[in-house]
Amino acid sequence: MVHHQRGAEVLELAADVLVIGGGPAASWAALAAAEAGARVVVVDKGYLGTSGATAPTNTGTWFVPPGAEREAAVARRQLLNGELAVPRWVDRTLDMAWQRLHTLADWGYKFPNDDSGKPYLTNLRGPDYMAFMRRRLVRAGVAILDHHPALELLVDSSVIAGAAGIDRQRNRPWRVRAGAVVLATGGCAFGERMLGATGLTGDGYLMAVEAGAALSGMEFSAQYACAPIQSSINKGMPFVWASFFREDGSRLDTSKDRYVVVARALLEGPVWAQLDRGIPELRLWLRQAQPNCFLPYDRNGVDPFTQRFPVTLRCEGTVRGVGGIKLTGDDCSTGVPGLYAAGDAASRERLTGAISGGGGPNSSWAIASGNWAGRAAANFAAREVGSIRDRRVTGLGRAGLRPAASAHSDSSADDILQTVREEFLPLQRNFFRRDATLRQSLERLDRTWTELRDHLPGIGVGAVKSREAAALTATSRWAYASALARAESRGMQRRLDLPATDPQFVCSFNVSDLDRIDVTRSEIPGASVT
Repeated sequence: MVHHQRGAEVLELAADVLVIGGGPAASWAALAAAEAGARVVVVDKGYLGTSGATAPTNTGTWFVPPGAEREAAVARRQLLNGELAVPRWVDRTLDMAWQRLHTLADWGYKFPNDDSGKPYLTNLRGPDYMAFMRRRLVRAGVAILDHHPALELLVDSSVIAGAAGIDRQRNRPWRVRAGAVVLATGGCAFGERMLGATGLTGDGYLMAVEAGAALSGMEFSAQYACAPIQSSINKGMPFVWASFFREDGSRLDTSKDRYVVVARALLEGPVWAQLDRGIPELRLWLRQAQPNCFLPYDRNGVDPFTQRFPVTLRCEGTVRGVGGIKLTGDDCSTGVPGLYAAGDAASRERLTGAISGGGGPNSSWAIASGNWAGRAAANFAAREVGSIRDRRVTGLGRAGLRPAASAHSDSSADDILQTVREEFLPLQRNFFRRDATLRQSLERLDRTWTELRDHLPGIGVGAVKSREAAALTATSRWAYASALARAESRGMQRRLDLPATDPQFVCSFNVSDLDRIDVTRSEIPGASVT
């Protein structure tokens, strides 16, 4: 339905469940809600099928059968996760992914066959995986609104009742009243330029906190990927078989943690790599498994297996990091009635602890959390009484949308993004952390937040960039506030001034609020302690 409000044409829709996002977690959430009988609308900032970190590349899955093999996989993971993951959550994630990957095969998704001729369910080819999911959504009757970024959540009393945004191709506001909302907006790459990650700006975190939710695991947002310099390709698998060199040709000893070694060397000068540690047969396999990883080399006439090439480390933030919206129940609820979270938008602390989930665990998490959130949202919506269309809703968005003081042109979204990049991407500030540099960055980001909150306007399609600037600034502040609270080194939290892991910090740090950030500690029931 389209109507006019104060002279502006507004698209008005109603649904049982509204899913915000366009990646795997959003797709699975929408399908699960539709299977539960809900009317579902999906709104995506880009085009569902090509947007997000999964669509342009391939990803493995964490696909482990029940029984002894799964028990062993859970146990192995517990030795690596920094004592913060919960074995029960690891097991249930593996179980849901196992079930739904078989469902995907039953639906007709063409997995490759292994040597015995059976479908090989441990690999998803991003472009055709997401195209397949889009077709399944259409078949299930899900309404998909591409290029409809969400700007704010709507609330009816204390219950989430939908969202509002802008149709960026028509410059037309939209509003969807819904019985429940799933945030599956992906993680935050903090403005780093990586394949499929430019639209990942922490929008869901901002909307969730504005609604009263908390975040957790935000201190574990210092994941960096090795990449050829001047390339947006951040796939790490080929570098498992790489040797690294300083500019003078001396070889780096990467026998322990190669990312730490490479990061230290990059602070001193250029670093070069060569994929020379694999057997010849591996070269063909790598090219077949990750064909787009080799495009930068081919375009520049470089054979990465026989020639050295310059590399850098690119910040992946919470895309391959851990932090996100704190989950308060097995159903991916957030503590805010009617609001659920899935995929990278949700904290993966219970699955991955203090370390990156990488490709496979994160891919399986998207499947599992999407299914849990979608089903729960459908059930919540079914319990709501009254007409969804008649709900009296109020928008929750503030910073970057409705300035607290007078809007003025001195506040630029591009300038704010540059500030976030300067404070969050450098290795000497985020990869290697110290109390003093964390506080310096946080003070500057706090000032930036105050300025944008008070003065940054959000008008028409320009509101998309303004809200992204607000989300990026808020997310970087939450990450550094959490990093200061965790006074130790653990997993991706590398404190040069506190290099030891402290047993008293086998806990979560929850962060909430916008202007005066609140950080609280909570225990993790069922967490592993080695």
